[in-house]
Amino acid sequence: MNEVAQGELPGMPQRLFIASPSKLGAWLDCPRMYRMAYLDRPKPAARPQRAHTSIGLTVHNVLRDFWDLPADRRTPQGVRELVRTSWIDSGFRDAEQSTMWRGRITGEITDYLRTTDRETQPLGIERTVALKSPTLALSGRIDRLDERGDQLAVVDYKTSRRPLHPDDARTSLALAFYAAAASRMFHRPCHTVELHHVPTGEVIRHEHTAESIARKLAEAESIARDLRKAADAYAQQGVEASQFAPNPSALCRWCDFRAHCPEGQAMGPEKSSWAALEYDETAAPMG
Repeated sequence: MNEVAQGELPGMPQRLFIASPSKLGAWLDCPRMYRMAYLDRPKPAARPQRAHTSIGLTVHNVLRDFWDLPADRRTPQGVRELVRTSWIDSGFRDAEQSTMWRGRITGEITDYLRTTDRETQPLGIERTVALKSPTLALSGRIDRLDERGDQLAVVDYKTSRRPLHPDDARTSLALAFYAAAASRMFHRPCHTVELHHVPTGEVIRHEHTAESIARKLAEAESIARDLRKAADAYAQQGVEASQFAPNPSALCRWCDFRAHCPEGQAMGPEKSSWAALEYDETAAPMG
């Protein structure tokens, strides 16, 4: 009996496939990596956390906690204290590099917040949103949800050293889902989606239409159908299922599971834990 059919009675509706934007994206990046991250049990050991991940988590935590500060503490000193207490000291070459980047990140967050209306409280910070379709239950977390007049706007922070592309907001499945889910949950229009690049302060904005959001949700459902088939195959054949062939690329040098993937190892030596702190146009991961 396959995974989907287990516990279901004949004639009963098929259970919704449960997913998140990151889960859908993992499948598109590499089916083998998806299998190891979401299906294999026990889950293969992942490599230790990289420095750029530590920075990304720190920045998101600071920008979350900033809005809990009283207005008179929403200052550069308040930011410095938040960075100090939130700093994640993992993946750096040494203590000197970690200290240098802590100072740099403090400055970048401070400069970014100078461009933000610090008097107006966002409607949501790291707000979990969800929606259901006839086949898919999709959930995720919005970095920031703003009120813009009678409408809502989705804000997603980016911390990578890689510059943003003008199409990044338009093509993002996650942002379209966030907009659709926020609109349904709050019963207010939400078409504006923004990527905020904290290192530079650059904002990439896109205005969705009902049609463009519907297309993105249809894309999510299409990926989910593939994932359901892959889960069925895994339940029958395990790691031998053909759906989980690797997708070798430059990203293999960054993969958390490359130690378990000969094809990934063949793509070249693994990047150091701090390599993404220097922008590499061909391989640096998006944060």
